[in-house]
Amino acid sequence: MNKASTAFLSLCLLVTQASLAQSKRLDFDQSWGRKNSLTNTVNQYRGWADAEHYIEYDVASNTTNKVHVKTGQKSLYTAPVKSNVRVYVENNDVYIQYGKEAAKKLTNSPTIAEQNPTLSPDGAYVAFTRQSDLYAVHIADGTELRYTSDGTDVIYNGWSSWVYYEEILGRATNYKAFWWSPDSKKLAFMRFDDTKVPMFPIYASKGQHGYIEETRYPKAGDANPTVKVGFVNAGGGDITWAAFNEQEDQYFGQPYWSYNSNTMMVQWMNRDQNNLKFYEVNPVDGSKKEIYDEKQPSWINLDHDERITYLADNKHYILKSDKTGWAHYYLYTLSGKLVNPLTSGNWQVKSLQLVDEKNKVIFFTARKENSATEDLYRVDYSGANLKRLTFGNYNHAVSVSPDGKYFITNYSNVNTPNRVALVSDKGKTIKELADAKAPDFADYVYGKTTFFTIKSDDGKYDLPVTVTYPPDFDESKVYPVVFSIYGGPDAGTVKNSWKGTANQYWANEGIIQISADHRASGHFGKAGVSNMHRNLGHWEMIDYVTIAKCFKAKPYIAKDKFLITGHSYGGYMTCLALTKAADVFDFGIAGAPVTSWDLYDTHYTERWMDTPQDNPEGYKKGSVLSYVDNYKGTLRILHGDLDDNVHIQNTTQLVDALTDRAVPFELMIYPGSRHGFERAKSKYDSNERARFYYQYLLEKPLPAAFKGK
Repeated sequence: MNKASTAFLSLCLLVTQASLAQSKRLDFDQSWGRKNSLTNTVNQYRGWADAEHYIEYDVASNTTNKVHVKTGQKSLYTAPVKSNVRVYVENNDVYIQYGKEAAKKLTNSPTIAEQNPTLSPDGAYVAFTRQSDLYAVHIADGTELRYTSDGTDVIYNGWSSWVYYEEILGRATNYKAFWWSPDSKKLAFMRFDDTKVPMFPIYASKGQHGYIEETRYPKAGDANPTVKVGFVNAGGGDITWAAFNEQEDQYFGQPYWSYNSNTMMVQWMNRDQNNLKFYEVNPVDGSKKEIYDEKQPSWINLDHDERITYLADNKHYILKSDKTGWAHYYLYTLSGKLVNPLTSGNWQVKSLQLVDEKNKVIFFTARKENSATEDLYRVDYSGANLKRLTFGNYNHAVSVSPDGKYFITNYSNVNTPNRVALVSDKGKTIKELADAKAPDFADYVYGKTTFFTIKSDDGKYDLPVTVTYPPDFDESKVYPVVFSIYGGPDAGTVKNSWKGTANQYWANEGIIQISADHRASGHFGKAGVSNMHRNLGHWEMIDYVTIAKCFKAKPYIAKDKFLITGHSYGGYMTCLALTKAADVFDFGIAGAPVTSWDLYDTHYTERWMDTPQDNPEGYKKGSVLSYVDNYKGTLRILHGDLDDNVHIQNTTQLVDALTDRAVPFELMIYPGSRHGFERAKSKYDSNERARFYYQYLLEKPLPAAFKGK
């Protein structure tokens, strides 16, 4: 008997034994997670007031307190004035508000909107963009400064081109592409020229004639925006441009000001995305000096989070890189000389929590004990004395005190609801702060979730899986399956953490729910992700088929009711499953799917696939359209007509191919929705998903309880 079979059998015994002691059933709202049942709401722990006090939000009294780590004494917490300043846009103008004082209006352009107002570190200025140009206002006297004046519908200063917003700088920036220096004396910004980037029309159907959104969107193989990096004094004046050739086919990543504001580290990457360089740029004259050069045979991620962390000693920085095949931290001098690796091995660091420069120690989270869990570790600058500080077989979300002597962890696993503990830097639990498990937890009958692995078909990987079984699971019965996936490169979704109760409705209805990750999902480092180079869709589907076949071989799995579902990349994998792997998967619900990679953007697609010109066979093999002749089963496709990320063009081309073959499928277009459906549409979509499950998996009518829900 293999490990997977043993896990299945053990679970069956546990479920049988547990059901004898349980009597309560989750009602409709409880089983959707809309009201408490298995867990209770607990106080929230929101970081640290200082090295000896953590911040606790008391749910019952709606107050925020600071709590002493040793005595437990509580007192009301008020955020420091500097951190209690809010700048925002209202009615197209910028306002600033200090604490509970009345807000002050800083701009007066009611017909033209400002974007991304950002306070300078010294609190003297607020920078923002307006109509593709960069501005600031001096708060004390209200003087408005205009730094650039060439903004147009294709030239943007401090405002990202679409592909930079989506793929490089990140959605969290809301298109912001300017950065204050730590000393508040300068602003760095990017200038984008989209002149040569093809315009993609997005048709909006509202009104009598509708209208067209014109988005400069570079699809794989197209021209990218040209980019310049500029610097300007806070008080205004001439712009200094960094000494890069803007006409070169290149990318610029998230820049980083040095600790003392004297230089800026600019990430540069070639169009092929396999060569990353760091340049130290002088903001006074724009001169640059290469201080780091990394090459990889596949690709390098142009990260926008903690690639570089400058140290206050003004001598070193910490680099995060996966150049060995696994993400690790390295200590470098500012001149680019490697001091030593801080971490190493066949495991992944996740995020840097604290750099204790006094004691030359870093605290960080990593997926080391298990790729489906995160833990907190500490290690010396030398790379010695690596120590795990968290405990047990749990997934931990941590907040470290400013001096590193304590941390708070919110931890759980698939069988244990969230708990919160205060722990010392020695790994000793000082106090359990909260336990979300309800007092009557043991009285409930609910669908248990288990975490285990399934061996890949070639035996190289232990693929992580979570399964939620019906509450009264019985191996002598037969159950349909919902297999939820995402599938993108380095974007695994399987964690050994508490899942809440949002999946309990379908468990109660007798559906087995599976989530799984493939070899390139990040569980096996960059070494695993590299399998996807030039062949998106290949290994993901092989691993998903292996997992599906493992379950379908079980006598309690319905052989013709295996449904796969996902959104975006998950939508792509779902469409591929109902075509390329249609002999295995019976039903699919695909949200906003990519159907052919030549229809998606340059930076994301070419990172894995190179250009269509360089890799035509890879694009052909990775396209859903190449396998429509194999289609069978029932596929439901969902797409927002205003999706500016995965264009509805993808779905239209698949629909065209399917209708040419006169095969049945379902299609739902959500007017006015983008890549994520509008809230009103999401409610409708949830009910339609329920209808699909009842019609095809459960073969009974949609219950009246869904009406109005």
